[in-house]
Amino acid sequence: MKNNNVHHEHDVGYKHIFSHKETFLELLRSFTNKEWVNFITKDNLELSDKSYILSDFEEEESDIVYRANINGEEIIFYLLLEFQSKVDYRMPMRLLFYMTEIWRETLKNSKKNEIKRKNFKLPAIVPIVLYNGKHNWSAKVNFKDVLSGSELFGDNVLDFNYILFDVNRYSEEELYRVSNLVSAVFLLDQELSEEELIKRLQKMIKILKKISPEQFSLFKQWLKKIVKPRVRDNLQGEIDDVLEKSNQEEVDFMVSNLGKTIERIQNNAIERGLKQGIEKGIEKGIEKGIEKGIEKGIEKGIEKKAKETAIKAIKMGMTNEVINELTGLSDIEINDIRKEQSH
Repeated sequence: MKNNNVHHEHDVGYKHIFSHKETFLELLRSFTNKEWVNFITKDNLELSDKSYILSDFEEEESDIVYRANINGEEIIFYLLLEFQSKVDYRMPMRLLFYMTEIWRETLKNSKKNEIKRKNFKLPAIVPIVLYNGKHNWSAKVNFKDVLSGSELFGDNVLDFNYILFDVNRYSEEELYRVSNLVSAVFLLDQELSEEELIKRLQKMIKILKKISPEQFSLFKQWLKKIVKPRVRDNLQGEIDDVLEKSNQEEVDFMVSNLGKTIERIQNNAIERGLKQGIEKGIEKGIEKGIEKGIEKGIEKGIEKKAKETAIKAIKMGMTNEVINELTGLSDIEINDIRKEQSH
C-alpha cells in the first residue's frame, strides 16, 4: 500500500508540473537536442484532457497528452510518466498500444469522407518516457528491437523510437547549468538524503527566484510530495505550514525554515530511538536494547556526533559501558564529558 501512495504522490506532482504549458516547453527545450523543438511554441501547443493508460498499468504510470499545430500539420506529444522501481522491458510495446489507441480515436472522430481522401493523414505522435527509478534504464528504445527477425527484414517492419528522460542519470552540474523549474525538480527527485536535499535547495535559491510566480507555486506543491513522505504523518502538517507561508521573494527563508524543521524532526527521532532502546533493554536485556536504539536511529537516517549522543545518554543516567557501546568513546573521553556537564 505504501508503494502505491508514493506512486500516487509522484503521479500527481509530475502531472501538475508538466500540465503547465511553459514548463513542458522547458522540458523539451532543455533536455531534447532536436531541431523540431524550435517550432514548438506556447501559442501552437494545447494540453489535452485525455488519458490512454490501459487498466493493467494504472497503478504504475500516468500520462500527459499535448497537441501542436505546426504549419498546418497536427502533432501529438505523448508523455508517459513511469514510476515503477524496476525497468519494464515491455515499454516499446506499451507505447505502440497507446499510440494506436490515439490513432483509433482520431479515425473515430473524423468524418468518413475526410478519411477516404487521398491527402488524409493521421497525426504524428512523438512518444516520450519520463522515468525516475534508481536502476539504469535498459529497455529497448527502438521498437524494431523487440521484434524477432527485424534484422532480416529491415525497413519492411514497423519501427519508431521514444525520447527518454531518465531523472537519476542527469549529473548535478548539468542540472544546475540548465537552471529552470524542470532542472530544479529533477535535482530534488534524485536519490537523496534529507541533508543533501536541503543542500541542493540552498544551492538552487537563485533558480527559484527567477522562475515565474506560477511556476514557483507549482514547485511548492511538488516539493510537498517529495518531503512529506520522508517524515511521520503527525509532522507532515509542519512541512505544509512552512511551504504555505512562503513566497518567492522570501525563498531564502523558506529553505532555511524547511531545513530547521527537518533537522528538528531528526533530533526528535534520535531521542526516541535512544529512549525506546533503553526501554527494550530493561525488558529484554541492555545489550538488545542498545541494538534497538541504534537501529531506530539508523532507520530514521540520523547521524549525530558522538559527543552530543554521549551528553544525552549521561543525562539519562546511562553507564560508561553503555555509552561506549553507543558512541565508541573511551572511558577517559566519557569522564571528561561528565566533568563538563557537572560544572
